[in-house]
Amino acid sequence: MSRTGQCLCGQVSYQLDGDPIVTAVCHCKNCQRQAGSAFSVIVLVHESALDVRGDLRTYEDTADSGAKLERKFCPICGSAMFSVQPSSPGTIIIKAGTFDDVNWLKPVAHVWCASAQPWVEIGEGVAKFPGNAPTG
Repeated sequence: MSRTGQCLCGQVSYQLDGDPIVTAVCHCKNCQRQAGSAFSVIVLVHESALDVRGDLRTYEDTADSGAKLERKFCPICGSAMFSVQPSSPGTIIIKAGTFDDVNWLKPVAHVWCASAQPWVEIGEGVAKFPGNAPTG
């Protein structure tokens, strides 16, 4: 399935061909700051399935885990678009709010719940992790 998205001003756009690896909600402090909200809904995909058009700027961040994270955003409108984890080559994280259609999104996990805002209620039937989701 093909899905499209863009930043607020439209200077950066993308097309995703294929299904996401996982859709999750991240409650880490850095995602809260970047999103200007209590959390960030993120979609992990294979980088080879994503075609990006337009210029991006990169902010090199250190994630709550201590790992490096490249946060990519539109230099014109400032929209957060993608995150790249150098420790996870071949994948890229799409900020879910940038998709043109978000009706299909269904997060299956909440990560960094230890720093979740106390007023955020996480429903039943969704995996919850105090830090990053376990791998492997």
